[in-house]
Amino acid sequence: MVELKLTGSGYRSVREAIGALPPLAAGATSRSDPLHTASALSPKNLRRIKASQPGGTWRDWPIELRADCHRRQTGKTYPGVYARMEWDKPAPTMTTQCFGYGNGRFGHPEQDRAISLREAAILQSFPMDYAFLPPGEQAAMKEVGRWIGNAVPVKLAEAVGRCILRASHGIKRGP
Repeated sequence: MVELKLTGSGYRSVREAIGALPPLAAGATSRSDPLHTASALSPKNLRRIKASQPGGTWRDWPIELRADCHRRQTGKTYPGVYARMEWDKPAPTMTTQCFGYGNGRFGHPEQDRAISLREAAILQSFPMDYAFLPPGEQAAMKEVGRWIGNAVPVKLAEAVGRCILRASHGIKRGP
């Protein structure tokens, strides 16, 4: 049996992962990194994210900012949407819709926008310079977001691979 051991805290915080990336406005793309692009926000969603605190929920907003579905009794059980990440905690699980503010805890911890595709990729442990597309090819948010959200986190895949290699060295082969 292979024993796994965690070192340190066992996770990398959002700040450690994406804290050094340059600021970006909602709907903007970095000139130096086409994957550092953030979804645009409607005027209402911009007001919502400005009213959001890291780790908070839409329940903290004034009633006029709440979505109609959240005002109904049946909609009050989904606090994990329209939320900001927290700098010093681990990121939420990246999904195929991780670039959308209303789709989970995908609001940037302090900038008034959803996380960028680059930030989502880094939080999924892709290397900072990982290119999903050939140079010069424009990324479609929905498509690249799907690739990121459907991926096994790179560091997890590496850890599983190392465990398989270590375990296979103890297996006898042949008669």
